[in-house]
This record gives sequence, structure tokens and C-alpha cells, in this order.
Amino acid sequence: MPARPAAPLVPQPAVDDIPDFVSLPERIARNAAATPDKIAVECDGVAVSWRAFDADVNRIARRLADLGLGRGDKVAILAENSIAALATFMGALRACVCVVPLSTMAAADALEKMLDDCDARLLFVSDRYRALVEPYETRLPKLLEGGRIAYDFTRPGWIGFESWRAVASDAPFVAPIEPLDDFNIIYSSGTTGLPKGILHSHMLRAQLPVRFANWGYGPDTISLASTPLYSNTTLVSVLATIGGGGTTILMRRFDVEQFLKIAEARRVTHAMLVPVQYQRLLAYPGFDGYDLSSFQAKLSTSAPLRAHIKADCLKRWPGRLIEIYGLTEGGGSCTLEADLYPHKLHTVGKPGAGVELKVLDEAGNELPQGEVGELVGRAPLMMKGYYKQDAKTRELFWHDRDGRLFFKSGDMGRIDEDGFVVLLDRKKDMIISGGFNVYAADIEVMLLGHPDIVDVAVIGIPSDQWGESAHALCVRRAGAATDAEAIKSWANERLGKTQRLAGVEFRDSLPRSTIGKIMKRELREPYWAGRGAKI
Repeated sequence: MPARPAAPLVPQPAVDDIPDFVSLPERIARNAAATPDKIAVECDGVAVSWRAFDADVNRIARRLADLGLGRGDKVAILAENSIAALATFMGALRACVCVVPLSTMAAADALEKMLDDCDARLLFVSDRYRALVEPYETRLPKLLEGGRIAYDFTRPGWIGFESWRAVASDAPFVAPIEPLDDFNIIYSSGTTGLPKGILHSHMLRAQLPVRFANWGYGPDTISLASTPLYSNTTLVSVLATIGGGGTTILMRRFDVEQFLKIAEARRVTHAMLVPVQYQRLLAYPGFDGYDLSSFQAKLSTSAPLRAHIKADCLKRWPGRLIEIYGLTEGGGSCTLEADLYPHKLHTVGKPGAGVELKVLDEAGNELPQGEVGELVGRAPLMMKGYYKQDAKTRELFWHDRDGRLFFKSGDMGRIDEDGFVVLLDRKKDMIISGGFNVYAADIEVMLLGHPDIVDVAVIGIPSDQWGESAHALCVRRAGAATDAEAIKSWANERLGKTQRLAGVEFRDSLPRSTIGKIMKRELREPYWAGRGAKI
């Protein structure tokens, strides 16, 4: 097994300070021993028991070890959600191999850069996304010979997954895993260029089953995962379910009606969803006809869940509603138990256990409670750093007077008088009009109060007079006939002078990533193209 890597740039706990560490691969083995016949994972109506899942994880781990892979090595996965992809992920971890789940939203040239950057030795691909690999599949020199594995297609130069793993024994396989060994690299959002590879440890991931137990995750959990496995949003819930010995139901892709049918038929108890999914589910005409009484908790992350959607969810969907705010990198994180704090639905809650948040001005000075600035945070466990990008990692750092390390979030917000965090905008999305900071989130909340607006994004567009002006891109309620000038006038009567809209446009929909984030860069681009300015 390769030697341990050098100490990470971001300080980590000492191994001796983690006496109760249990890795996710070890938890899988324990689950298989305790409840061998219970369903571990299912997808498209196919169910696999804990006994069978553990055996599959052993096969994959042994196959990787036979290839000489172990600590310090990487394998990449570019695939839709499936039992095979999840087993590959867990099998690699059992072999102490770091997993790189690749975004299916990335462009082919960006994926080629990621595969080179992460030093992947094997690449697992599903048919749905092989077109993203074919342009460069023969120029991946870091892959082992025979290192291209096809889940569900046949193509020269690729080895079928079933035959690849079939040659390995399913006898118990154990590789020594230490708390600070590499678990995964998750590349930050990006469709072009080279995003940053966020490196997590086994220790950080092993905390998920412990933390999520507070929200009912455990042996009786039936969790429905409807966002991609490459997303940290999906992984935190899936890993908590696996670690707790529950059942994970994978959807290959999200569909409102199918989600509701599965949730009712399988008596789903937990789901991690992104805001646009809540919006679509609650807007579905048949939503109230489904029996969702089995739900214990619904979680939301990746982007702020708007207050009116939280309120609607509390009224119509049984079980707790928990919003989680935080960076994939770790550091500052908050949780809002919406059912316990219905008067704080405009916030993302309070800092989690062991988390400390501060607010900074533009010069990096700490601001008093209630003031608006950039949020920075620290936690007992944070990422190890951006893989092979120390300079980018250091750009994230802020140290307080005592020299303690905080991560900059890039988010603008404030901490209210009760300690709840109010998010406003990404720092890069903030509109500076006439020298004043304008927060799109404030305008968006106001516009959503109009009965004919169901979705909105406010962006900054060029202005010869003010530098930037706010511009609203709105989605109208079906059947609404309100014109853009009427919406603009209605809004500007309610907005402060510096916030007023320069214009309103209607769109059939807003562009979103696969985990539901509005792609504001894409919305801004036509307005700023050729000006050499903000995009």
C-alpha cells in the first residue's frame, strides 16, 4: 500500500484524539452481520440485501487491491445513480482508495482536466454519459492498462463491469483505514475549466451517521435519494443512511410523480432534497393525494429554501423539515429545524455543534452582530484542502486574532439578535449600484410576494449611470397575463431607491444545475459579453 501522504494544508485532528472512529466500510460489514437479509439499497425495483451488498463491496475492494491500488490511489466514477455505482464507491473505500465522483454537468474538456488533475487510475462510466468521455478516452495516460470500466455498454477498449468484478472473491476484505486517510475528492461547481477538488477524510465522513442520528437516521431509515451521487448534497444523506444501517432507495433521475409514488409505496422516512425539488413537488396538482405520513424528516440544502416554500411544506408534508447550510469544504454550517422555529423561516438557522461563525467587512475585519458582511466559519472537522491546489486553498483562509483558522464562505449575510443566520447573496452575485451594495435575495423575496410570480432570479446588468442595476428574470404563474412593466412598477413602489429594478423579463424557466442551483453566471453572460466586466 502506498505511503501516507504529507500532512494536509488544513490542520486536522490528531489520530490519537479520535478513539471511537468507525469507518464507513466497517459500518457496512457490521450492518451485514447484524441484519444480513434487510434491504441495503434498491434502484428501479431491484433490491440488494446487506449480505449481498457487503459481498459486492468485498469483490470490488479485492479487485482493486489485486491491481495494486490502495492508500493514496484514486478511482473516478462518471455515472447515473445505480446500485453498481454505489457499490463501486463503497468497495473503493474498503480498499482504502479515494473516490472521485465526477459531475455529469461538466463539459467534456473540463472532465478531461479533472481526470488528469485527480490522478485517477481507473474510470467507471455508465452509457448515459460515455459521450462525455469519448473525445479523449485514448489520452488518459494516468489510467492503468485496462482501467476503463463500462457499467452498462460494450465498446472497444472498455471492460464490462460485471466481468471485471466477477474474477474476485467476495470473502471478507479488510484494509487498514485510518481516520485521516483520503475518502473522496468532490470537484466544486463548474462546467468549463478546472474546478477545485475538495478532499475529505474518512474521519469527516464517518461523522455523518453520528450527526444525522439526531434527525432520526438509523436502522429503520428508508431514505429516498433523487439527486446525483456525485453531489455532496446526495452523499451526506446516503452515507448517513448506510452508516446507520438503513435502506437507501436510489432514483436514476428525479421525477415528481415517481418520487411521490415511491415515497408512498415504500413508506419512505427520510429524503434530502434541494429547493427546486420542494418547489416542484408542492406545486404538483396531485401532491395532497399521496400518503406521506411515514416521513420522519425532510432535509434541504445546496441553496437557501425560500420562506414561503418552507411554510407550505410545514403545512402539507408530515415530518420534520430541516434546512442545512454549509460549504462542501466544511467550516461554517447551520441548521434550521423549521417546525421548531416557524418564526425564523427567513433564516438558515443557527451554527451546528462545535461550529463558530463570524461576519467580516470588505477589509477582513470582524463586524458586530447584526451587520452584513461575508460569513466565515470553523468547525472541528474541515476538508484537508483543495487537491494539489495549495494556493487556492490558502485563498479560503481567514485567521482571527488568536490565529485560529476560519474558511471564507463567499456568502454575504448577517447574524440576527437570536443567533440565527440570514443569507443574502453570494459575494460574487452582489450588485453594486451607484456605490451601494444591493442584495438580490431581498428583491427576489419581495417579487415572490406577487401573486403572478412563481420563480425569479435578480442579476446585475451594466448601467452607464450606476455601474450596475438590478434586473429581474421572472417565471409567471400558469395563465397569468401580467406584463413586465406592471411587475416593474409594482416592485419599484416597494423597493428602496438603490434597489429599484431597471427592467423585468419573463422566462419559461430558469437555468439550474442538477442539484437545483440557479446558474446566475449563465443568466448574466448575455448582458456583460464583450464588456470585459462582471460575468
